[in-house]
Amino acid sequence: MSPTPASAAPEGSRIEEPSRDCPLCPRLVAFREKNRAAAPDWHNAPVPAFGGLDARLLVVGLAPGRMGANRTGRPFTGDYAGDLLYGSLKRAGLAAGDYGRRADDGFHLKGVRVTNAVRCVPPENRPTPAETASCNGFLKAEIAAMPSLVALLALGGIAHNAVLTALGERKSRWPFAHGAEHALPGGLLLADSYHCSRLNTNTGRLTEAMFDAVVMRLAARLAAAH
Repeated sequence: MSPTPASAAPEGSRIEEPSRDCPLCPRLVAFREKNRAAAPDWHNAPVPAFGGLDARLLVVGLAPGRMGANRTGRPFTGDYAGDLLYGSLKRAGLAAGDYGRRADDGFHLKGVRVTNAVRCVPPENRPTPAETASCNGFLKAEIAAMPSLVALLALGGIAHNAVLTALGERKSRWPFAHGAEHALPGGLLLADSYHCSRLNTNTGRLTEAMFDAVVMRLAARLAAAH
């Protein structure tokens, strides 16, 4: 595993990122090679974070979608989950520009960084516990390299648990629940939301209004903390 510079990091700041051919998870490596053969013009590699290490809010998703970030190379970009996430961030004043489902659309974040618990696309959008554990070191390093971090937004239970693991916190002490906010030791706030996937919105488990409420509340907390 060779380090590569962090995406959009402030000048002088670097963290270890998975290499393009990261070998840590054999099942994900095999799926990566299959995707590269089928769509050689796609990103088809670990997806780096979007936004600077100087951000005050870190949004943590599950993993890249095959037709989304795995194709475009930017988290939550190219599929419905990005439509909802980036639309909500913009409505809350945490992003600007026009989101165009492309990594080069000019859309930018304001004090926010977006990453994933697992950096490579998994089959059926579901990483195994072992794969999540293998990738956790990258998330841990990312959090540690963010000096201005105030809050984290976990999208789904797997992302929630990955954050707690990265911070060395017991999962049983901080259970996942949509809309929950956890004041963690050390001063960080961990907020939870159901993942903004098409599956969750199609089934009514998550609505745009529900997701906006979580993001708006976080934006207000960040403004108050500032």
